[in-house]
Formats: sequence, C-alpha cells, structure tokens
Amino acid sequence: MYISHIKLFNWKNFHECEVNLSERCFIIGANAAGKSNFLDALRFLRDITKQGGGLQSAVDSRGGVTKIRSLSARTRTDVGVEVILSDSEKHEPIWKYSLYFRNTGGGIKKNSALVKNEEVFDYRKGEYTLQRDEKEESEDQETLKFTHLEQATANTKFREVKDAFQALEYLNVIPQLVRESSSVMISTDKEDYYGRNFLQRMSILPERTRSKYLRLINEVLAVAVPQLEKLSFVKDEMGVPHIEATYKHWRARGSKQNEMLFSDGTLRLIGFLFAMLDGTGIILLEEPEINLHSEIVAQIPAFVSRIQRNKHRQVIITTHSYDILSNNGIGMKELVVLMNTKEGTLVKNGIDIDVVRDVMNAGLSAADATISLTRPENIENMNHITL
Repeated sequence: MYISHIKLFNWKNFHECEVNLSERCFIIGANAAGKSNFLDALRFLRDITKQGGGLQSAVDSRGGVTKIRSLSARTRTDVGVEVILSDSEKHEPIWKYSLYFRNTGGGIKKNSALVKNEEVFDYRKGEYTLQRDEKEESEDQETLKFTHLEQATANTKFREVKDAFQALEYLNVIPQLVRESSSVMISTDKEDYYGRNFLQRMSILPERTRSKYLRLINEVLAVAVPQLEKLSFVKDEMGVPHIEATYKHWRARGSKQNEMLFSDGTLRLIGFLFAMLDGTGIILLEEPEINLHSEIVAQIPAFVSRIQRNKHRQVIITTHSYDILSNNGIGMKELVVLMNTKEGTLVKNGIDIDVVRDVMNAGLSAADATISLTRPENIENMNHITL
C-alpha cells in the first residue's frame, strides 16, 4: 500500500492542505516553506503506532498541540491529519484514516491532546469501520486521550492501516552522528531519525541479506566513488559494528578505512542506498542531495524508480535540487509544490499549476518548472545589502 492522498488542517505551516501523492513523490519548496513539516505529519502517524508510542507521546515529542497548531489557525483550533491508503498494483483506494485532535488543560492541569474525531473508511466494503466523536456518551476525558489506531483491541478491523503507518521509515543521514554511533553503542529500540543507529541496523540483518545489500552498494560505489572498493561490514574487538573499505592510492594494496574516515558525501550515499534496499514500508527521504556531487544527485530519481520496480515501496523525497528535478522521467503528477503565503504555506500538485503544466508540456524539466516558482521573492536583493 501507499499513501495516495493527504489532507492537513492547522498542521504547522499548513492552515489547509489537500494533495495527491504518487508512489515516487518529490516535495519541492523554498527554505522554511514546510517540507520537513509536511513529512512530519506522516511521521506523526508512525509515532502514534510505534511500540511505546501513542497520541500523547507523539504530541509531547513535538512540544504539545500548541506547537503543532498552525499560526494561521482561526476560530477552529483543532489539528487534523487525513490520509488515503491505496493498492500499489491497482492504484485504487483501500482505506481512509482521519484524526482530528485538540488541546486541553492549562494552568495547574497538565496539557493533553484529546481526540475530537477519528474515522476509518473501508473502500472495499463501502462503509465506515470506525466513527468516533468527542460528543458521544461513550467517550470521556480519559478515553479521548487515546486513538483506536494505537490500541490492539480497538484496531482489529483496520489493522492494515496501523501496520502501514508502523512500517513507515524516515531517514536523514547525518554523517557526524554515524561516526559518533561507532564509538557509542546506541539502543536499537529507539526510532532513529538521523542515522545514528545506521550501523546497528546493518548489524542485526541476517548475514545473507546484509551481503546482498553490500554487493549492490559496492556496485554503485564502484561508479560513484571509484577510489573506494570492497565495502564490508565488520565488528571490532569490543563488538562495535563498522563499515570498512579499501582506499586506493599510490600503494599497491591501498589501505583500509572505516566510516570515521569516510567523507560526508560517501556516508550519505551509503546511507541512502541502504535505506532504499532495506525494508518494504513507505520511506521518507530528507534532501538526499546534500554533500553529493551533482552528477550523482542527477541519478537519484532513476535509481529510486529501479528499486520500486522490485520493492513496490513508496518513496517521498523533499528537495530543492535542480539536478534531481532535471531528470526527464519525472512527471507532473509526482510533484508537490509548496509556496509561501501570508496565510501559511499553499500546497498544490504540479499538474494543477498552470505554469508547471505549460513549461513541462513544452518539453522542459520539472526543475525548469518549479525552481523559479519556489524561489524567495526578491532574493536578488541579497547582493545589494550594504556590508
């Protein structure tokens, strides 16, 4: 399954947002337009369903409802997230999950999130599997602190929805944290947003699976980083996992290096490749172009497409890279464009924006159609500032 549609209400940058998502999707916008916040709405659903998670944990980790709620909120102060999950082969909707919640508490009473409305619609049966409303007699201040999504006894009829959210992955490899994780063992129980557990995740894979991934990664590295060869997985005498490769130079046999000496770009590339190969759930990638050579970046869309043919997993990428978006295989339906306005961020599918359609129908790329559209207004004045 993949998320084919999302609707946000009062979620951070977005007062109201409703767009379609494709199986390969590019989220484009200027700095501070809300690309990360858009992904965070999906991570929020993941946080509700993960082990040890739940609605209160997901909200608290974001600073509470008041920190989540859009500054553009008006009389309605609740926050809402709705998604449609569709079949990856037939591209037909299967489930719709909807959650609206509000803040309660203040003063001496602890702030909490309360469910205002929670619904699950089954498209195959053409009926609602769940319809909750805070005004129902069966609900009270305690029951409304929990979603049915997070409760095993309550989500039996829509367990597919919970499983899809729980399998969602987010990765934004921070090279410094990968290097840090090699000297400090970090628990694999905690969700890893920034690649700190990258090496630990590799260590728990079955040997056969890990060897397969490393073989494929080595094939890419042979082209993208030819001075590195024979990337392998090893553990030191303390049992700490490392990735190691031979660095070719003037010595005939080269020399061994591990992740502590790899460049930032090399670590991000390895992390990207591993993330694409490992797992089957929806994956969110935050600006994978950082630290990479433009020619490598240009190959990312095609590589994602190749992986999808085998894995059938949805890949949602945030970017403002001209090199990524210059790929001729990117279609208008794969673009989600974020544009800053005084009423929060406006979000539209590329195919619904006249200028994007006109430019791409003329044979130009998604980069030509969207980069200028999302540029900061009057950015050229930056060079006119008196120093």
